[in-house]
Amino acid sequence: AQNVTVEEILSSYKQACQKLNCKQIPKVLKQIQELKDLAPRIDCLDLKGEKLDYKACEALEEIFKRIQFKTVDLEQTSLDEDGASALFDMIEYYESATHLNISFNKHIGTRGWQAAAHMMRKTNCLQYLDARNTPLLDHSAPFVARALRISSSLVVLHLENTSLSGRPLMLLATALKMNMNLRELYLADNKLNGLQDSAQLGNLLKFNCYIQILDLRNNHILDSGLAYLCEGLKEQRKGLVTLVLWNNQLTHTGMAYLGMTLPHTQSLETLNLGHNPVGNEGIRNLKNGLIGNRSVLRLGLASCRLTCEGAVAVAEFIAESPRLLRLDLRENEIKTGGLMALSLALRVNQSLLRLDLDREPKKESV
Repeated sequence: AQNVTVEEILSSYKQACQKLNCKQIPKVLKQIQELKDLAPRIDCLDLKGEKLDYKACEALEEIFKRIQFKTVDLEQTSLDEDGASALFDMIEYYESATHLNISFNKHIGTRGWQAAAHMMRKTNCLQYLDARNTPLLDHSAPFVARALRISSSLVVLHLENTSLSGRPLMLLATALKMNMNLRELYLADNKLNGLQDSAQLGNLLKFNCYIQILDLRNNHILDSGLAYLCEGLKEQRKGLVTLVLWNNQLTHTGMAYLGMTLPHTQSLETLNLGHNPVGNEGIRNLKNGLIGNRSVLRLGLASCRLTCEGAVAVAEFIAESPRLLRLDLRENEIKTGGLMALSLALRVNQSLLRLDLDREPKKESV
């Protein structure tokens, strides 16, 4: 609608609520009342935590009809299939959002996801979709996969804790091989395994050179899965910039694969291996690969079960590195010997800007 006023929006919304016999949402009234400028897109429509049944969703159309937003936040709004379908259809039709948060909605069901997929496919303005903790199960995944294949304007996709392991991940990974727009993919907390799931992701990395951030924290990738990922990583000439493997039970065996792969990766700038039982042997396996690598600028080794011996290997890499900017070594058992080695390496190194160590040095009997 053209040239609307705040008063018109409020009265239309209130009338709709009356007609539909549903409660007005005070949080919505307050946000609309406070609007000054109704020009192109308003920063945010925040519905987080409101209980939206089907009627409440229908009433919101009076707002979407008249104004557009950058962010529409539907986190934890208890959406059911009917409400979700109605809302996503509106957001698609009126191009209501560039950022949409539908996380923590356990019951949007197949029809909800179907409408979400339709919205992803049809709107040209939706760049960011956050669906954390909103299960994407076997029967819904094909719709989303189809949308991502030809998709869409999406640049950032959050699917943490959405029960992806197995067929849903296979469908998504296969579809994303064709996708040229997505830049950031967050798949934490999905119980992804070291076999089929990792094979699918490795395969995705072979064919997709547009995704820049892949976040796989808190999964079960294991050394077997890292071997698959490394197959894909070798192919990344331009593309993947950040890889997060935090807490995936990776050991020295996996570090050997990664050590052989690192000299081949050309775009990888941030590698986070924190909270894996990598150990000193793992760092030794990684060291030559890191020295032979020409791209890594930030390396995360927090809580990797390193002692002084591991710190010495890290120090040898620091001394050789002309480009490392940041290194995280917190929560390791690094004592005086390791700190001395790091200190010597820092005298030689010209690039490192930030080194994270524990505030309190580890206790030792001297």
